[in-house]
Amino acid sequence: MIKVDNLSYSFPQKDLYNKISFTLEEGQHCAFIGTSGSGKSTLIDIIMDPERYMFDGKLEIDPNCRIGYVSQFSQLDKTKETTVFEYIGEEFIKLQNEMTSICTEMETSSDIDTLLEKYQQSLDAFDAIGGDDFESNINKKLNLANLIKHKDLMISELSGGEFKLIQVIKEMLNSPDLMIMDEPDVFLDFENLNSLKNLINSHKKTMLIITHNRYLLNHCFNKIIHLENMELQEFDGRYIDYNFSLLQTKIELQELAIADNEEIERNEILINKLRTIATNNADASNGKALKARVKIQERLENRRIKEPFVDIKQPDISLATDNKIEETIALKVKDYSVTFDEMLLENINFEIKSTDKVALIGSNGTGKTTLLREIFKNNSDSIEINYDVEVAYLSQLQGEILNESNTILEEFFDAGFKTYREIRSYISNYGFDEEVIDQKIECLSGGEKNILQLAKVSASKANMLLLDEPTSHLDTYSQIALEKAIENYNGAILMISHDYYSIINCMDYVLIIEDKTIRKMSMRKFRKMIYASHFDKDYLEIEQKKKSVETKIALALKNTDFERAKILSEELEALIKLL
Repeated sequence: MIKVDNLSYSFPQKDLYNKISFTLEEGQHCAFIGTSGSGKSTLIDIIMDPERYMFDGKLEIDPNCRIGYVSQFSQLDKTKETTVFEYIGEEFIKLQNEMTSICTEMETSSDIDTLLEKYQQSLDAFDAIGGDDFESNINKKLNLANLIKHKDLMISELSGGEFKLIQVIKEMLNSPDLMIMDEPDVFLDFENLNSLKNLINSHKKTMLIITHNRYLLNHCFNKIIHLENMELQEFDGRYIDYNFSLLQTKIELQELAIADNEEIERNEILINKLRTIATNNADASNGKALKARVKIQERLENRRIKEPFVDIKQPDISLATDNKIEETIALKVKDYSVTFDEMLLENINFEIKSTDKVALIGSNGTGKTTLLREIFKNNSDSIEINYDVEVAYLSQLQGEILNESNTILEEFFDAGFKTYREIRSYISNYGFDEEVIDQKIECLSGGEKNILQLAKVSASKANMLLLDEPTSHLDTYSQIALEKAIENYNGAILMISHDYYSIINCMDYVLIIEDKTIRKMSMRKFRKMIYASHFDKDYLEIEQKKKSVETKIALALKNTDFERAKILSEELEALIKLL
């Protein structure tokens, strides 16, 4: 369906791809992964509209291929006066109305042949998207997404997460040959994320989906395309098997690298000697010996670890505080209520201690973000923050915290940094190279903006963090780096999240919003709730064991204990089979 061959493309300030190649075949469900800012969304744009881009190499797409698309930035139009059913069935209803209008026109027109031709065109278009059963198909998809009860609601009444699912359903029912989605999971609550998983798995045609969501990656795909440092590789199989193959490659190559590095050093000395001899003595045999030795050196270099895929650099996220306080009540919320068009939260009460790490969860549209913002503003009589507590806030609306018209340099001068060198050194830990320091923030990817927010939050040295969907848009490597940073943080955290893994790996307990109120839930009960809806028995426990073994392998590799790493990889493989 799609064939990319030796494609290269560059922005004025950045090279994106260096002779990348892959194929996408009919019926494959392909996850497109890679670190934030590596060019995934741009490659999608090139596939969808190649005429807009000047690239080297070949891009072949079946000329009859119909592409459906769901953007990561789609916004709910609150003014749209149409029902959910009418919105999803828009194309079907339009074609139906066209055919009805043509039939009416035929009753009085003398030009029947032209009208018959127009009718046939509309009918062909209607049949191409499965028009005969469109009402039944809409109902099936709505049922699958657990949204059938919203069928007759106005679009304006939906939450952002519900609207995202409705967009996915609409594109699927228009029967594209290729369905492309760019981070469709961002900001979806637990139920909606599970619905998205069901929709993806029910779709029989080809899909190409950019995602960093570990739940979807582990449950929805049979092909992986991985873009890293301008290079790309493809893998036919599950994401979890792909990660294991990378780990095995890393163990093998690092073991080879120890011996290779020594041989490369010896070889380099010999090459320099042969070069000196060949320069001083033009004998042909000297030149041949030099060329042979250079070829050996090239072969040794090629055997080294392929950094783009098996040695991916994680950002060094460090959530530090200069003002650690003794265990006390950091935040007290008492009889807090909030109303928009209707009551969202009513007389809620909770306390957070100065070392608590708490997940705030609930369905889309239940008031989580509103509550977090109100705590940050701290101008309500119902919200009391300890005098010794300094608060920092990360927003899911990135422009709320970042001035997107600023360059990265300007943003950190505004944040209190004094010198160019200080800023350059600080943000390099977060994966921003010196050449992008003068880049406008608006030009960054969603993941890069979130990393930049985390860098600002960390620089504040606050002892209480309010984090609204901090893992959204982050690649999996950055998500894991953030989890480590949260584990090591010695202040209080209140975090809105729909990421199972981050909550289970980092949080002490959960505050869940239900029926306009809030209640505390232990991690044990949270796990039980998640199992009931989303996972097979013991899934998350196996994931935890898997994470523990991966950590041990990383330590063994650090200590160059390759035998232990190999034994542990066998243990890891056994756990993966259970998943």
